[in-house]
Amino acid sequence: MVTRIVCILLTLYWFVLFIRILMSWFPGPRSGAGRTFFELVHDVTEPVLRLVRGLLPPIRMGGMGMDLSPIIVFVAIGVLQAALGCSFGL
Repeated sequence: MVTRIVCILLTLYWFVLFIRILMSWFPGPRSGAGRTFFELVHDVTEPVLRLVRGLLPPIRMGGMGMDLSPIIVFVAIGVLQAALGCSFGL
């Protein structure tokens, strides 16, 4: 039962992280419910991404930086789901 709950939480976090990536492509709303949603998604995902960025900073590519932290978190979620035997993993 606990394993199933952890599997569900990992999958939900995967979706929230995916939403954050999509949201990063667009400017956020300045106010209202949309702004609250943007802030909630950021607040939920930023602690984990910040931790990974501390271990592996963004890669410099000329004047830009490529942040690999979401990719690493996606891989970590997949590994955890496989280790737990989640049947609905992504």
